[in-house]
Amino acid sequence: MKRRVVAVLALSLTAGAAYAALPTFWQVSTEAEFLQGEVENLSIDSYGRLTLGPQTSTVYESSAPFLWTVAPAADGSLFVGSGNEGQVFRIDSAGKGAVFFDAEELEVHAIAPAPGGGIYVGTSPDGKIYRVDASGKGSVLFDPPDRYIWSLAVDPAGNVFAGTGDKGVIYKIGADGRGTPFYQTKATHVMALALDRSGRLLAGTESPGRVFQIDAAGRPFVLLDTPYSEIRALRVDSRGRIYVAAVSGRGTPAPERPATPAPEPAPQPIASVSTEVVAITIAGDASLAQTSTPPPAPRTGTGSQGSGAIYRILPDGVSDLVWQLREDAPYDVAFEPDGDVLVATGNRGKIYRLSGDPMQPTLVTRALVQQVTALVTERDGRVLFASSNPGKVFRMSAARADRGTYISDVRDAQSVAAWGAIKWQASVPAGTKVEVATRSGNTRTADETWSDWSAPYADETGSPIVSPRARYLQWRAVLTAARDQSPVLTSVTAAYLPRNGRPRVASITIHPPGTVFQRPFPTGEPEIAGFEGETPDRRAGTQNAPGGPGVQNQQPALGRRTYQKGLLTFVWRAEDENRDELTYDVQYRREGETAWKPLRRGIEDPIFVWDTTSVPNGRYVVQVLASDLPSNAPEAALTGSLESSTFEIDNTPPVVTVGSVRREGARTVIAFEVRDGDSAVQKAEYSLDGDRWQTIYPRDGIADSRFEQFELAIDGDTARGVIIRATDALNNVTSARGDAPAPGAPRR
Repeated sequence: MKRRVVAVLALSLTAGAAYAALPTFWQVSTEAEFLQGEVENLSIDSYGRLTLGPQTSTVYESSAPFLWTVAPAADGSLFVGSGNEGQVFRIDSAGKGAVFFDAEELEVHAIAPAPGGGIYVGTSPDGKIYRVDASGKGSVLFDPPDRYIWSLAVDPAGNVFAGTGDKGVIYKIGADGRGTPFYQTKATHVMALALDRSGRLLAGTESPGRVFQIDAAGRPFVLLDTPYSEIRALRVDSRGRIYVAAVSGRGTPAPERPATPAPEPAPQPIASVSTEVVAITIAGDASLAQTSTPPPAPRTGTGSQGSGAIYRILPDGVSDLVWQLREDAPYDVAFEPDGDVLVATGNRGKIYRLSGDPMQPTLVTRALVQQVTALVTERDGRVLFASSNPGKVFRMSAARADRGTYISDVRDAQSVAAWGAIKWQASVPAGTKVEVATRSGNTRTADETWSDWSAPYADETGSPIVSPRARYLQWRAVLTAARDQSPVLTSVTAAYLPRNGRPRVASITIHPPGTVFQRPFPTGEPEIAGFEGETPDRRAGTQNAPGGPGVQNQQPALGRRTYQKGLLTFVWRAEDENRDELTYDVQYRREGETAWKPLRRGIEDPIFVWDTTSVPNGRYVVQVLASDLPSNAPEAALTGSLESSTFEIDNTPPVVTVGSVRREGARTVIAFEVRDGDSAVQKAEYSLDGDRWQTIYPRDGIADSRFEQFELAIDGDTARGVIIRATDALNNVTSARGDAPAPGAPRR
């Protein structure tokens, strides 16, 4: 069987000369990877297993885009608050619904039961609290000065508590409609209210995201101070544990929702890519190293806090973080009969189940909506949930669906690809089925221009993908149950050959003349990385580097930095999107010439050391060509290249000529000039004893040209014993005695 899979893969990956040699394998096998796709009647657990989930059906489709809150009635019906028309819908147990109450305001975010089968309704903006009787007739119970009524709670004595915004006041309203401020939270909004098992009021706020416990006298105690900006929901289970849904920033699409921005991530550097520009930067010795490199590609940063979290507060006040959501934002929490926790989320309409110890998330179902905003657990164990965008009410059955569909995320091969084989791992009990199909296209979003879904593939150990060659690929899995058995899909792998991409030489660094590096792990005689042959100094005797020890190595892949006169080190960085093995050719030309001359071919490491004594002094340019030939057929191989910035080669020291020696009082003045044929004179020094060197400055004050004039004044009546040393910009050094020329001697 293994040989057959290999043969299928080899056949299906056979492609034209324009395709890369190494296949890419797209595997989906973890929970995070499966969650990138779309599910219908399927569940995904924390172990990355795809199974048939509960059957979900639509109970009611409203005319409102947003359904915010759901309150069950004693007779089994539901009251649902909506926006943007400020209506309350009543939906009976058979799924028939109608407008029960129509408020003057735009949004209904809070509903609570009222005596006699009626309800209390909190509206926004210009918030009011209405008392609506069982017939749907409403009147204003309380009209505070606050703009928003976000939450309502009714205690056993019939008092109504209202959480408001945008001053964060909690009001207590009696049955007679008289209300007074109960507690000022000092937050912007009070988003959630609930009562714990002792009858104390719980409040969740926005800006900051805190949970308060407030006793009957209005004395507060903060149970939880989160790093999130908003507490979206508070729910108390049968054991007195408080579950908290916290979100980061604004996650609700309501137009009248207050905009409280999330903390902005730290700014990231952004640059545009240009293949036309060659930049010069500094590496190693700040004045000498040169780098030719296109600017980096853009980068963007993302925060690590995530979009929301679920906290649990125990009866003794201890709290813990149960689950941190990275992409989905939690809207509501509900409890199943066995104690598991359901979490409604947006903006992809998912419901998760938290179970176990520690609690682990399982994707239970996904509705074709943007947000699941409210959850209600019915007496028979079924779950009702409301949604926004669009506004619907669904029922999630406790029974498993007979059939479910998973559609993967779209895979971008970066260019037109040759598809290979697709295989999958699944547990398929007798009578059940797992059917996998593919489609492909050249647009990022699958549309009518894509190919049709293929017929289901027959061999789970490897079937050639029959979808047309294209840039994008997508696969679909259909799971079908039989009796009480369900299949389980654990992974899907698709292979493809992307089109061979051209290698890219991203940068060339030219180190200061004479700077070389030992190999990282030398043995025996120290070797110079990137250099073959005998060094010029070894041929003509060793010369120490001027100016003391070398600068600390800034290339971690290289060994210790040393100095060898006449050598020039080039280090480059190359990239290949196909991960091909690369080799390099290095060539050069003199500035002003057009023909390139080879220096070295077939280099495997991105470093080359040039013995510059092999060419005349002058200004030069090198070019590095990267080839992916080692990983591709000759006719399919591609090359990429980059030219360095222009640099000087000068292995000839300057010339020092003493012009005159004269007496000026008690001092002796030596006039001399320094001339260099190829590079600027960098500095001149003198010494009276051959040990201590002192700098001499040019007559014009700056050493910047190939010819400089100097005057040296020394106390005393003789210049004998004075040594003058001159250095050019490329570290070539010469010295001369400070004696006056003999009468009639020619000047050099």
